[in-house]
Amino acid sequence: MEHLNAITDTTAPQGRRSSARRGRLSRHNAPSENTPFMGRKIPAYDLLDETALARIEDQADWILDKIGVEFRGDKTALDLFAQAGARVDGERVRFEPGQVRALCGTAPAEFQLHARDPAKTVTLGGNNVVLMPGYGSPFVSDLAKGRRYATLEDFRNFVKLAYSAPALHHSGGTVVEPTDIPVNKRHLDMMLAHLTLSTKPFMGSVTAPERARDSIEMARLVFGSDVMERFAVMQANINVNSPLIYDDTMSSALRIYAEAGQCVCVSPAIFAGAMGPLSPAAVAAQTLAEAMVGIALAQLVRPGCPVVFGSFHSTMNLRTGALTFGSPEANMTTMAVSQLGRRLGVPVRSGGGQITASNAPDGQAMQDSTGAMWSTLLSGAHQVWHAAGWLEGGLVMSYEKFIMDLDHCGAMLKLLQGFATDEEAFGRDAYFETGPGENFLSTSHTMRHYTTANFEPQISDAGPFETWSENGALTADQRATARWHQMLNDYQQPEMEPGIQGALEDYVAERKAQMPDEWY
Repeated sequence: MEHLNAITDTTAPQGRRSSARRGRLSRHNAPSENTPFMGRKIPAYDLLDETALARIEDQADWILDKIGVEFRGDKTALDLFAQAGARVDGERVRFEPGQVRALCGTAPAEFQLHARDPAKTVTLGGNNVVLMPGYGSPFVSDLAKGRRYATLEDFRNFVKLAYSAPALHHSGGTVVEPTDIPVNKRHLDMMLAHLTLSTKPFMGSVTAPERARDSIEMARLVFGSDVMERFAVMQANINVNSPLIYDDTMSSALRIYAEAGQCVCVSPAIFAGAMGPLSPAAVAAQTLAEAMVGIALAQLVRPGCPVVFGSFHSTMNLRTGALTFGSPEANMTTMAVSQLGRRLGVPVRSGGGQITASNAPDGQAMQDSTGAMWSTLLSGAHQVWHAAGWLEGGLVMSYEKFIMDLDHCGAMLKLLQGFATDEEAFGRDAYFETGPGENFLSTSHTMRHYTTANFEPQISDAGPFETWSENGALTADQRATARWHQMLNDYQQPEMEPGIQGALEDYVAERKAQMPDEWY
């Protein structure tokens, strides 16, 4: 902006209007600049009072004391809990009231997730918000090719899009399932993509113990063992098999990541009325109970292990059994869970994001997503999964909705930062450059800030109807198509030391050669 400021007279007396002012905006049609997100300034909204929160916490303790949680097939986890004083009966573990919360006490309230590019390192906890793309979809869709099984090319495309999107801070994990790669080998290709096509934080595999180890070993090739011994550079998504079960795959992966000092996100997945009672209070209490047990296990494995209190919940149409997203009941649960996480003293992953049951990137999709995202961000959640691309209850990752969601992510991040009230914000010099009844579009103050003052969405069309019609009457999803193609065309792969990239590729090739293809 130096060239703009250099030609601007900021000392013009009142009533004097320079003839050079007119037309400046057209001559200096600079692109909009993205202001880095510096943390939320709008405080989290507290839905529940102290009495209600205490009741939910008491219910979580009741579940853990009277019902318990099962760890199926994981004797190591059972032994750790027994040594910590829990009541272990077969594979069922029960706890005295307050015992699990005490075991969670060594988990940090705030920590950094280090990125390959230090400028993209994120902090989880505090006033920070980390947005990441959708997770786990076996299908993708776009307007040209329709709905289809996801491939490795699609996976790589979404890693590139997430890397290119300023509103996303994280590369994600299984952004889509690359179904053209054998099940037992696809984690290697996904890790290779995250590590080489992006420099943002990422997630490793948890679908088998050996895949968790592969993910950690590949990260060590990039970051080094010394760094990973001291810092978290990756996350694991540990889904509880709700209600109240940890299978050996999830609990083993949890222990492997915790032993390596890497971030463990424990995410109960409760569909109200199916995996637990149907009321928001019951879902919040069961979510807290299930998550605390996983967090406690991580601390027993390695005290101080960075964790995230996750949740994924939805309501159901109780007449048909269909899942619904963005409902007021689910959104209230999201807000309650964030409050409970803050009281537990660990970072919180939202149960929302831009989620929807819609089958197309249409008005329903955006209405569901907006409701879920608003409650998520107002709740004070620190990490938001499924912030871009989600359709069909997570079955589909949509290229067009990904782009539409990015615009909403950017707008929400701008909102969370509030606005300044310093001397520059009031623009007093602009009043001296113009007079009563005159516009301020070409004042020096406007010229200093016009590329950063307002959030500028990439696909919205605010022009007149006639111009829109002349340009083809394109809808938002059609404009989004052009945008994602442009982003992939403009994508530039970040540099990596050739020796490190070679070591990664060799590791993938060697591991694939060691096992036959499995397509189960």
